[in-house]
Amino acid sequence: MPDDVNQTKSGAARFEAAIRRFDRENSRDPNLEIVEGIARPRELIYAERLTDWVLILCPDASEDLRLSARCQHLCWCMIPRGDLKKFHADKAGEILRELGYPEETVARVQALNLKKDFPQHPDSRVLEDGLCLVFLEFQFAELAARTAGDKIVNALQKSWKKMTPAAREQAMKLNYGSREQALIERALEQTGQR
Repeated sequence: MPDDVNQTKSGAARFEAAIRRFDRENSRDPNLEIVEGIARPRELIYAERLTDWVLILCPDASEDLRLSARCQHLCWCMIPRGDLKKFHADKAGEILRELGYPEETVARVQALNLKKDFPQHPDSRVLEDGLCLVFLEFQFAELAARTAGDKIVNALQKSWKKMTPAAREQAMKLNYGSREQALIERALEQTGQR
C-alpha cells in the first residue's frame, strides 16, 4: 500500500496525497510534450493546466472540484478509446477510497468526471469552462492546423455554447495566431455572438 495512505488522517494531507497519486498515474503517460524545454508526460501537463484554469475561474473551488480537475483524464493512456469518462471516474474513485475519502466525496468527484449534473451544478460549469479553456489555449492551434476550417468552426461553436460568460471573457484574452483568431471570429459571427 502506498505511503500516501498513512498520511491521510487530516483533510489537507489526504488532499495532497490524492493529488500526488493522480499525478503519479498521469505521469505514466508515454506521450511527452515539451514545456519550457522539458519533456513531460502529456496527461500530467493536461491535469496541471486544467487545475490552473479551474482555480483562475473559481479561486475558492471546492475540494471535490479541485480533485475532479486533477483526475479528469486519469490514466488516459492505459485503455483504448471507449467509455473513457467512466474509466477515469472508476480509477479516481479507487484512488480516493484507498486514501480514505468518504463515499459522498467519491460520488461527487465521479459525477463531475462523468458530467452527470452539467450544466445545472456550478462545479460542473467551472470544470467544463476549464476544459474548454485548456483546449483553446493549448490544443486549438494544433487541431486547426490539421482539420478543415468548417469542422473547427463547428467545434468552436459547440465549445462556446457550453462556456459561461466568465470563461468566454477569459477565452477572448488568450493569444491566438492569425488563422485561429479568424476561425474564432467566423464561428462567433455565424452564431451571432460577435
